[in-house]
Amino acid sequence: MSTTHKPVRILGIVGLVAGLAMIVIGGATWGVVSAQLDDQRITVAADASFMAGTAVNNPLSAFAQAQVIDKHTLDITGGKTFAELDREDPLRATAQQGAFLRASLFTSVIAYGVAALVMGLGVLVAGNGYALTRIAAGAKVAQPTPVTV
Repeated sequence: MSTTHKPVRILGIVGLVAGLAMIVIGGATWGVVSAQLDDQRITVAADASFMAGTAVNNPLSAFAQAQVIDKHTLDITGGKTFAELDREDPLRATAQQGAFLRASLFTSVIAYGVAALVMGLGVLVAGNGYALTRIAAGAKVAQPTPVTV
Protein backbone atom coordinates (compact mmCIF):
# COMPACT_ATOMS: atom_id res chain seq x y z
CA MET A 1 0.00 0.00 0.00
CA SER A 2 1.31 3.40 -0.96
CA THR A 3 1.72 6.13 1.61
CA THR A 4 -0.79 8.18 -0.40
CA HIS A 5 -3.48 5.62 0.47
CA LYS A 6 -2.66 5.47 4.17
CA PRO A 7 -4.73 8.57 5.13
CA VAL A 8 -7.73 7.15 3.26
CA ARG A 9 -7.39 3.84 5.09
CA ILE A 10 -7.06 5.58 8.47
CA LEU A 11 -10.07 7.78 7.76
CA GLY A 12 -12.00 4.68 6.73
CA ILE A 13 -11.13 2.84 9.93
CA VAL A 14 -12.03 5.86 12.06
CA GLY A 15 -15.37 6.17 10.23
CA LEU A 16 -16.10 2.48 10.62
CA VAL A 17 -15.33 2.50 14.35
CA ALA A 18 -17.23 5.77 14.94
CA GLY A 19 -20.25 4.52 13.00
CA LEU A 20 -20.36 1.25 14.92
CA ALA A 21 -20.04 3.16 18.21
CA MET A 22 -22.95 5.42 17.16
CA ILE A 23 -25.12 2.39 16.42
CA VAL A 24 -24.33 0.83 19.80
CA ILE A 25 -24.79 4.09 21.73
CA GLY A 26 -28.07 4.88 19.96
CA GLY A 27 -29.35 1.37 20.63
CA ALA A 28 -28.33 1.58 24.29
CA THR A 29 -30.11 4.91 24.65
CA TRP A 30 -33.26 3.44 23.10
CA GLY A 31 -33.05 0.54 25.55
CA VAL A 32 -32.51 2.76 28.59
CA VAL A 33 -35.46 5.01 27.72
CA SER A 34 -37.67 1.95 27.13
CA ALA A 35 -36.62 0.39 30.45
CA GLN A 36 -37.17 3.64 32.36
CA LEU A 37 -40.66 4.05 30.90
CA ASP A 38 -41.47 0.39 31.52
CA ASP A 39 -40.39 0.75 35.18
CA GLN A 40 -43.11 3.37 35.65
CA ARG A 41 -45.79 0.79 34.79
CA ILE A 42 -47.86 3.29 32.79
CA THR A 43 -50.63 1.94 30.58
CA VAL A 44 -52.10 3.96 27.73
CA ALA A 45 -55.59 5.07 28.81
CA ALA A 46 -58.55 3.12 27.44
CA ASP A 47 -59.95 6.17 25.65
CA ALA A 48 -56.75 6.94 23.76
CA SER A 49 -57.09 7.36 20.00
CA PHE A 50 -54.52 4.59 19.45
CA MET A 51 -52.55 1.99 21.45
CA ALA A 52 -55.16 1.95 24.23
CA GLY A 53 -54.36 -0.55 26.97
CA THR A 54 -50.73 -1.07 25.98
CA ALA A 55 -47.72 -0.48 28.22
CA VAL A 56 -45.93 2.82 27.73
CA ASN A 57 -42.45 1.61 26.74
CA ASN A 58 -41.88 2.90 23.20
CA PRO A 59 -42.22 6.19 21.32
CA LEU A 60 -45.70 5.54 19.95
CA SER A 61 -47.20 4.52 23.28
CA ALA A 62 -45.55 7.50 25.02
CA PHE A 63 -47.01 9.82 22.37
CA ALA A 64 -50.45 8.21 22.68
CA GLN A 65 -50.46 8.63 26.46
CA ALA A 66 -49.29 12.25 26.19
CA GLN A 67 -52.17 12.97 23.82
CA VAL A 68 -54.77 11.39 26.11
CA ILE A 69 -53.38 13.28 29.13
CA ASP A 70 -53.92 16.51 27.20
CA LYS A 71 -57.47 15.44 26.36
CA HIS A 72 -58.25 14.59 30.00
CA THR A 73 -56.68 17.78 31.31
CA LEU A 74 -58.64 19.95 28.88
CA ASP A 75 -61.85 18.10 29.78
CA ILE A 76 -61.25 18.83 33.48
CA THR A 77 -60.35 22.50 32.93
CA GLY A 78 -63.16 23.23 30.49
CA GLY A 79 -60.80 23.48 27.53
CA LYS A 80 -58.42 25.93 29.18
CA THR A 81 -54.67 25.42 29.38
CA PHE A 82 -52.53 26.19 32.42
CA ALA A 83 -51.65 29.62 31.03
CA GLU A 84 -55.29 30.48 30.36
CA LEU A 85 -56.51 29.71 33.88
CA ASP A 86 -56.68 32.43 36.53
CA ARG A 87 -53.96 32.20 39.18
CA GLU A 88 -56.59 31.59 41.84
CA ASP A 89 -58.44 28.89 39.90
CA PRO A 90 -58.26 25.59 41.84
CA LEU A 91 -58.00 23.73 38.51
CA ARG A 92 -54.70 25.41 37.74
CA ALA A 93 -52.75 22.78 39.73
CA THR A 94 -54.42 20.03 37.69
CA ALA A 95 -53.57 21.82 34.45
CA GLN A 96 -49.98 22.27 35.64
CA GLN A 97 -49.64 18.60 36.52
CA GLY A 98 -51.12 17.57 33.16
CA ALA A 99 -48.69 19.84 31.32
CA PHE A 100 -45.78 18.40 33.32
CA LEU A 101 -46.78 14.81 32.58
CA ARG A 102 -47.19 15.55 28.87
CA ALA A 103 -43.81 17.30 28.74
CA SER A 104 -42.16 14.33 30.48
CA LEU A 105 -43.62 11.88 27.99
CA PHE A 106 -42.69 14.11 25.05
CA THR A 107 -39.13 14.21 26.38
CA SER A 108 -39.10 10.43 26.03
CA VAL A 109 -40.46 10.69 22.49
CA ILE A 110 -37.67 13.13 21.61
CA ALA A 111 -35.07 10.85 23.22
CA TYR A 112 -36.29 8.00 21.02
CA GLY A 113 -36.02 10.25 17.97
CA VAL A 114 -32.47 11.28 18.82
CA ALA A 115 -31.49 7.64 19.45
CA ALA A 116 -32.94 6.62 16.07
CA LEU A 117 -31.13 9.51 14.38
CA VAL A 118 -27.81 8.53 15.95
CA MET A 119 -28.26 4.90 14.90
CA GLY A 120 -29.17 5.93 11.35
CA LEU A 121 -26.21 8.26 11.08
CA GLY A 122 -24.03 5.51 12.53
CA VAL A 123 -25.05 3.23 9.68
CA LEU A 124 -24.11 5.94 7.16
CA VAL A 125 -20.79 6.77 8.84
CA ALA A 126 -19.86 3.09 9.19
CA GLY A 127 -20.81 2.44 5.57
CA ASN A 128 -18.67 5.31 4.38
CA GLY A 129 -15.80 4.16 6.57
CA TYR A 130 -16.03 0.64 5.19
CA ALA A 131 -16.12 1.98 1.63
CA LEU A 132 -13.01 4.07 2.27
CA THR A 133 -11.11 1.07 3.65
CA ARG A 134 -12.06 -0.93 0.55
CA ILE A 135 -10.99 1.92 -1.71
CA ALA A 136 -7.66 2.19 0.09
CA ALA A 137 -7.09 -1.57 -0.04
CA GLY A 138 -7.96 -1.93 -3.70
CA ALA A 139 -6.48 1.24 -5.10
CA LYS A 140 -3.73 0.74 -7.60
CA VAL A 141 -0.67 2.88 -7.29
CA ALA A 142 -0.01 4.77 -10.49
CA GLN A 143 3.42 4.05 -11.86
CA PRO A 144 5.31 6.91 -13.43
CA THR A 145 5.49 6.64 -17.19
CA PRO A 146 9.05 6.68 -18.46
CA VAL A 147 9.81 9.68 -20.58
CA THR A 148 11.83 9.04 -23.72
CA VAL A 149 13.73 11.87 -25.30
